[in-house]
Amino acid sequence: MPPRDLLLGLLVVTLWALNIIVIKLGVTELPPLMLTTLRFALVAALLVPFHPVARHQLPFLALLSVTFGTLHFALLFIGLGQAEAGTGALLVQMGTPFATLLAVVFLGERLDVRRVAGLALSFGGVAVLSGGPSLPSALPLVLLLTSAMGWAVSQLLIKHGPPLAPMALAGWVALLAVPQVALGSWWFERGQLDALAQAGWLGWGAVFYTAVMSSIAAYGLWYGLLRRHPVNRLAPLSLLVPVGAVLLGALLLGETLDPHKLTGGALVVAGLALIVVRLGRRQPPTAENDGA
Repeated sequence: MPPRDLLLGLLVVTLWALNIIVIKLGVTELPPLMLTTLRFALVAALLVPFHPVARHQLPFLALLSVTFGTLHFALLFIGLGQAEAGTGALLVQMGTPFATLLAVVFLGERLDVRRVAGLALSFGGVAVLSGGPSLPSALPLVLLLTSAMGWAVSQLLIKHGPPLAPMALAGWVALLAVPQVALGSWWFERGQLDALAQAGWLGWGAVFYTAVMSSIAAYGLWYGLLRRHPVNRLAPLSLLVPVGAVLLGALLLGETLDPHKLTGGALVVAGLALIVVRLGRRQPPTAENDGA
């Protein structure tokens, strides 16, 4: 890979890793579902007017807005409000093992020894992480793993759905997810108007960063790289996202690097490496994975 493209890949990894930290900071000022709603609204406003889709594609996008928008992103934001950023970044990466298992169950794909070992390492890492102090209760574990499952289901849907430009998909999924997440905020959260009035640069900066930098800018750069390089050359870079989030969580948020996080994180990343390298030679990635 030319040095310029390698630097662009590392920039994307950094943007996605920092996204986890930004979400963690943002939910300290804005309720997580309200923050998710604002993030989707901004993404839709910036993308939908410039990326029209056919009417027959709307039912597919509506389904994807549930799995990718509500299940993945909304639960990610809620889960990160209750777990350390580094642990959250590691757990949401379980979308890759989940996607592998779903492909076996629903698509009839076969598991080779490499991917079986990867699955075992990944789930072993989750077991280690769940026993550590960075998860205050079982709830954030369930939320983040369900978020990862939402991502995995979305990958299978996109793989077998109608062809859509990446930015069109991102914009219309965001638009259709806005009423879902806004309704969830209205139903489950309190004090949204006060939070909006009192939010400072952390809250509004999180809205801007998660929408513009993490989703649109990083997503666009990544797909530009995919047009120039094979997937298996870029897949190892994606493994740096949870590693970067763990290190940034320790550096910027003062999170501890306890034995559970280090051991569990190492197992998860090692498992992902075994799975991603194998999958990277067989199928293209289909949607953003910004931890996000």
